[in-house]
Amino acid sequence: METEMTNSYRSTADKAAIGLSLLCAVHCLALPLFLSLFPAMVAIGFQDERFHLLMLVSVVPMSLFALTLGCRQHRSFYVLGTGALGILFLIASIALGHDLLGESGETVMTLIGAALVSVSHVLNFRLCRSVEACADERC
Repeated sequence: METEMTNSYRSTADKAAIGLSLLCAVHCLALPLFLSLFPAMVAIGFQDERFHLLMLVSVVPMSLFALTLGCRQHRSFYVLGTGALGILFLIASIALGHDLLGESGETVMTLIGAALVSVSHVLNFRLCRSVEACADERC
């Protein structure tokens, strides 16, 4: 029973982290277009660094939770390493910002980080499912 609940939480956290990473990527790619088409969106504050910080504060704990639980189950620690590398890219893009990296550099680092985090969660989800299926079939 406890394992089922833990797997459910991990699965939900994997899916949420994938969604947040994709939201981050869409934000980076679409925001400049929306701001040029709808200048009033500047007042909303989506281009503000607070949005990036909020995304990071949401993604990091969720990723660490899901990837750590997943690695305990499937023992493929490269998944955790890929996620950690993605998180490092996200942190670096915020820490270095567009002042040091430029607007394009910050966007590229954020997209790389978001992609790595997403890939790690997709792999984590699939590996955990295969371990669960194998346990059900008594492999």
